Amino acid sequence: MRPLTRSGERERAMSCRSGMKPSAGTAMYPLHRCKTVHLVRHAQGVHNVEGEKDRSAYRSPALLDAPITPLGWRQVDSLREHVKNCGLAKKIELVICSPLLRTMQTAVGVFGGESYTGGVGSPPLMVENAGQSERLAISSLNCPPFLAIETCRERLQGDHPCDKRRSITEYRTLFPAIDFSLIMNDEDVLWLPDVREAHKSVAARGMKFMDWLWTREEKEIAIVTHSVLLQDTLRMYSKECHPTIRYEMSKRFANCELRSMVLVDTSMLGSAGSPSLNYPGEIPTGLDQPSDVIENEEAS
Repeated sequence: MRPLTRSGERERAMSCRSGMKPSAGTAMYPLHRCKTVHLVRHAQGVHNVEGEKDRSAYRSPALLDAPITPLGWRQVDSLREHVKNCGLAKKIELVICSPLLRTMQTAVGVFGGESYTGGVGSPPLMVENAGQSERLAISSLNCPPFLAIETCRERLQGDHPCDKRRSITEYRTLFPAIDFSLIMNDEDVLWLPDVREAHKSVAARGMKFMDWLWTREEKEIAIVTHSVLLQDTLRMYSKECHPTIRYEMSKRFANCELRSMVLVDTSMLGSAGSPSLNYPGEIPTGLDQPSDVIENEEAS
């Protein structure tokens, strides 16, 4: 065993006096190589209620692109209040949602503007009574931009019409201020009858979506999506975590639940830009050495 150096002895003494023990579980990353993502599962949908009564109800064509329920809207209002009270509403720079009725209703209800007043010069995020919601129109003013992305859709199951979307043309009439420009096909070409997407495929799609998020400039992003996509994706990300963390990350999301995560660039996948908060320090007038180096030179 090598003898401790003077600095090593000092570190051990300080650690003993403070009662701290070294931890091997911590990690540190530059702030400008991190993003904060706020993951939200949609509020309670009509299909959730019917499926809890009878699992076979998920196969009903009547549940095509199911909207959220009156209870779901109360969940939306409750999460909106929380987001405002904790200050999160002012931090989010972009809202991304799956292009299904229940996720877009949840997204605009939680993160959108106030009730829409006609003639203000900006289209509403949601028109009045969209999806037979009996809700007033929602303004696109004083809120972040909204973007719909196919990659963060629910697991594609051909026997679940509730996961099939409507045409983008129809959605644009219901959600005029949501940006659908990254969706190439007007009709749903991803949902296919009698085809069930494997969980591995869902997880890979979710991780690909997260990789794409890293290439964007925004640092705080809200994502409104679905339970299976969230669960399968986070289960992959948490594989090497402590079991407690793994459980916390990958347990099933409740309706309208929000969890905040940090997305870290460990592979230089995208351009992180310049660290805007870092400060390089002043140019020293002489040698700029740590104090322990100077102490060792003086002792010798």
